[in-house]
This record gives sequence, C-alpha cells and structure tokens, in this order.
Amino acid sequence: MEITQLLRDAESGDQAALDRLYEAVYSQLRALAAQQRQKWRGNDTLNATALVHEAYLKLVQLPDPQWEDRSHFFAVAARAMRHILVDEAKRLKAVKRGCNPHQVDLAQAEALLVDDDQGLANDVLALNQGLESLEARNPRQVRVFECLFFAGLAAAETGQALGISLSTVRRDWEMAKIWLDRYLSEDAR
Repeated sequence: MEITQLLRDAESGDQAALDRLYEAVYSQLRALAAQQRQKWRGNDTLNATALVHEAYLKLVQLPDPQWEDRSHFFAVAARAMRHILVDEAKRLKAVKRGCNPHQVDLAQAEALLVDDDQGLANDVLALNQGLESLEARNPRQVRVFECLFFAGLAAAETGQALGISLSTVRRDWEMAKIWLDRYLSEDAR
C-alpha cells in the first residue's frame, strides 16, 4: 500500500494503518537515523534503532497530524530526529557537568569523559543554536536544511514536501549553509 494512503488512514485514527505505516517506513527511517548517527559519532546509547523508535513515537503522538504525503512525513521525521539528537547532546553535556542524578561506575564515568563525545555534543548544540537563530530570520531555509541534512531527502522531494520550487530549494540550501557557516565561525571565536 502507498505510504500517502497509509498516512491518510492513520490520520483518521486507523490503528492498523499506523502499524502498517511503521512497517512501510521503518527501513527508510532507519537509513536516515544511521546517517545521523554517522554524523554524530560517540555515545552509542542513542543508536540508529533507538533514534528511529524515538522519532516514530514522537510522530505518532502528535495530537492532530496533518501529513500531506510521504515527503512531508519525512520532513516532519527529520525535525523530530533533530530535536532528539539535540536533547541527547544536552543530556550528555549535563552528565559531563555533573548534573546526572544517576550513579555511574568508574568505567561509565571514563566513557563520559571522552572529548570526542563532548566535542560532538557541542557541535550538535551549536548547529541547533544556529538553526534557531536562522529560523527567526528565515524559517523556510531552516525547513529546507532539515529536509536535506537531517532527513536526507532529495532536493525535488524537499520542494514537494515544502511546496516550493526546486530552484528555491537549491537557493535556500546554499543560503542556509552560508549563513550557518558564518554563524558557527563567529560562535567559535
């Protein structure tokens, strides 16, 4: 069955359609999550499978989902993955600062002190701050960035998901990258 039809059926409250939707999109979501995990190596407590499950749970718990089609669903999934990765980076930084209420043994503590994990958590948080700042100026560029970077959608799929032309997608992608590069360079100083 086509994903768009499953989305429609799930929107209308059909639980069986929601289950079939999960089966239909799982492998694609898993591939997206694996891409994200490759970009953010380090702490493997949130592996690709966990990222997919958390993203999917966020999607199905939306109070009134209005998914237009497959591309739109994956654009929303990309945003969910972004927020999950940011939450994980915040959690990792909190643990590093000693804000973890759970006791850990020595081996776990040493694993938390790996500089690569902290550097990557810092990178995720800096990117998120940049996206939040850009969103205040140009929300569409942020949506384009999320679709291409987080969801791995093709430019044409991104245009379809956002209802914009392919040339607008390409222009917004380039402008977002330039803006974020400047923002992150200034932030590094």
